[in-house]
Amino acid sequence: MTASPRTVAVGGEVPYQIHIGAGLLSEAERLTDAIRGRHVLLLSDDNVAPLYLARVQQALQDARPELKISHHIIPAGEASKTLDNFSGAINALARLGATRDACVLALGGGVVGDLAGFAAACWMRGVDCVQLPTSLLAMVDSSVGGKTAVDIPQGKNLVGAFHPPRAVIADTAVLRTLPVRELRAGLAEVIKYGAIRDPLFFQWLQAERGALLAGDDAALAQAIARSCEHKAEIVERDPLEKGERALLNLGHTFGHAIETAQGYGAPGNDNLNHGEAVAVGMVLAARLSAALGMADAADTDTLRALLLAYGLPVAIPAGLEPETLLAHMRLDKKNIAGRLRLVLWRGIGKAEVVPDVDEAAVLEILRRG
Repeated sequence: MTASPRTVAVGGEVPYQIHIGAGLLSEAERLTDAIRGRHVLLLSDDNVAPLYLARVQQALQDARPELKISHHIIPAGEASKTLDNFSGAINALARLGATRDACVLALGGGVVGDLAGFAAACWMRGVDCVQLPTSLLAMVDSSVGGKTAVDIPQGKNLVGAFHPPRAVIADTAVLRTLPVRELRAGLAEVIKYGAIRDPLFFQWLQAERGALLAGDDAALAQAIARSCEHKAEIVERDPLEKGERALLNLGHTFGHAIETAQGYGAPGNDNLNHGEAVAVGMVLAARLSAALGMADAADTDTLRALLLAYGLPVAIPAGLEPETLLAHMRLDKKNIAGRLRLVLWRGIGKAEVVPDVDEAAVLEILRRG
């Protein structure tokens, strides 16, 4: 018997709901409830589209035959999150004749979600976007909260906008086809929520490692729901990342620097993907916290052991220069007045934003790898 879908509400000025459950991509009513007008652009990538796009389009067309539906497919991978592909999405909306009540459906992982959300934010100064995340990482992080962006050579997510979705529909059944590497990458972001504010969730992740790595539906649904609840609580209080929301970036400043230095390589090569880079970044942030006297080194060891148990990397890849990584970290959006502002911790579940972090201390941690 299939479990009933879970719903997580995100409040604030632009409230919406996150729906979590198996088979949701085939539920026409749930999909069409989020679409106000008659123009729909389905944006996906060339890995996901062959698997799910026809199903979603058919469900929409059966429920609302009057919908004018078009699709735009981009190459899979972080390397596609560019201004050129953003322009392609905008041109697709123009060809569709999309009006102010149009909707962009983001069917894919974080790259598709970020790109689709940014296009929706900019077309006619903002049309609806519904997130249909197909990766665990997107379900627990990028699809929720309305942060949309593209990358440029100088850094990750430097061009973008805040644009909350009209709804998030996370069909957990699609995770059954997710490559193991991508599942592990998503679990890095799940572990992050335990690390920043929920020691009991951290312990649950230690205990449920086998079930989660095996793709157990119930365990994954619980992990997704708990992660989304944490993010929803923080986003509601700080929608534009003026304060508390920065805590969600534990490990991200280090991780983004690694991704940028590696050039956002295509999937399948030796470059770290986003979740893997965040895993390394969390260990580096924990080590820096210990070096600054904020936390016990034993907490770093505990975090490192959990990430290793989930098959995630915990060290900077070979060949990356510490000085280059530090230069990329200086471009992080959390920085103020040219000073490093990092998310560090005082132990598991106790993250905080630390302003004016000493660059010499950061460089030493980068040199140690």
